[in-house]
Amino acid sequence: MSTPDRGDPMFAILTDTTRCTGCETCVHACQRTYNLPPDRAWRWKQKIDDLSSSRFTTIIRRPGSKFVRQQCRHCLQPACASACIVGALRKTELGPVIYDEKRCMGCRYCMMACPYGIPRYSWEAKVPLVRKCILCYDRLKAGGQPACTEACPYGATIFGRRDALLAEARRRFAAEPGKYFTPPGRSGPEIYGEHEVGGTCVLYISDIDLSFLGWRPNLGDEPLPALTWAALSKVPPVIFGVAAAMSGVYWIIGRRMKLQAEAAQRAAGGPGATGH
Repeated sequence: MSTPDRGDPMFAILTDTTRCTGCETCVHACQRTYNLPPDRAWRWKQKIDDLSSSRFTTIIRRPGSKFVRQQCRHCLQPACASACIVGALRKTELGPVIYDEKRCMGCRYCMMACPYGIPRYSWEAKVPLVRKCILCYDRLKAGGQPACTEACPYGATIFGRRDALLAEARRRFAAEPGKYFTPPGRSGPEIYGEHEVGGTCVLYISDIDLSFLGWRPNLGDEPLPALTWAALSKVPPVIFGVAAAMSGVYWIIGRRMKLQAEAAQRAAGGPGATGH
């Protein structure tokens, strides 16, 4: 697989819940790739297999032995990136919405802005960070695919260019009429994520209603960044001044700690120490 040329559509994931067995091979592949710690029942988690700092993707179990994979949707116009006042989250040209922990100031506006409730906070860490799926961005840049799609043994979640996956979803609809869920008032089954909040790079087809994945049943097709900025424009300017000051203090403290570590290393005669 090659890096897309300029003008080519973004990469995406298509999950067909009718093929998912809930085996969690995708979950374990993600955890291995990012050296994530074992799952623990922290008090701020509803259940141990909820999204967390140790789970960037998980399997939601629904009645009737139905399984739905949960992960960041990598929106075409992400509200999380729009809400981040220090630019710690950004949409990339390949499709993933990635996170720069060096910029993050811990305000967690992204968590409030996400219509799917995806970003999590590593409350258990001494220096907490926002944690979420980044669609294996480094693997994509190297010509590979996300660890989760590569590992799925049943083809329940596949990787490719977004337009090709939309075409594949429609091919499956045509091949098996009546198999997939059709929302009330529509003439045919839906590709969840094709239009919701402006569209996403993680798409679903299913035989059950997937509206529970959003913070409300009908998210609408309008991208959320415009609404996000409409809300943020009401925030007093002093808040942004405080945010900028906090970012400056964070940088100064980090710089001071680095200089102290280098001085201690020189005093101990370690690597980088200067001779006399």
